[in-house]
Amino acid sequence: MKRIVLIEDQTAIREMLAEILRLDNHYQLVGETGDGQAAVQLCLDAKPDVIVLDAKLPGLNGVDILRRLGKRLPHVRVLIFSGHENPVLVREMIEAGAHGFVEKTAGLVELRKGLDTVAAGGTYFGPAVAALLRSVVANRGASNTPDFLTDREREILQLIAESHSTKEIASKLGISMKTVDNHRTNLMGKLNLHDVASLTRYALEIGLIESKGNP
Repeated sequence: MKRIVLIEDQTAIREMLAEILRLDNHYQLVGETGDGQAAVQLCLDAKPDVIVLDAKLPGLNGVDILRRLGKRLPHVRVLIFSGHENPVLVREMIEAGAHGFVEKTAGLVELRKGLDTVAAGGTYFGPAVAALLRSVVANRGASNTPDFLTDREREILQLIAESHSTKEIASKLGISMKTVDNHRTNLMGKLNLHDVASLTRYALEIGLIESKGNP
């Protein structure tokens, strides 16, 4: 029986998937959360065989969760289940260590195929994601992925784009407000962007956050 952690911020979807997994004798649900920051510690504590992970989460997105877990849980299998499948995001997820990616529009049957395949050691991509892979590979060197940003800078960029104040960011990350201000200044310098609105647009473009107009 494979041990699974479920990371999904949409409560209705998370509860539905959790109920399905609890009724399946091939899998044991050992943890679930909708918060990106909490997800890392949950996985380190639970040590699952498989993680079902949404790409866009409050606090810390799926790519950065995978990057943090990669060295500490090298054998865990990861299936991305997301409503967002732009080429930059797919490439980032694969490079961060995901073994499969199923779009939410594909439905539960497709998700189950992906879960079973990934849990068994294979790779699986839903129809919409599979259609993007050729362009992802073809444009591998032409992505606007911010590889030159540190993990901490990416984390702070996401929190800024999510409209958290300097005080809130400092509290969430356990650092001083001055350190947050320094990171913001460094971000603006690296990206040649000079206000929070521009940082937010950039975070949207690279897939760190989703548009508030999206479901």
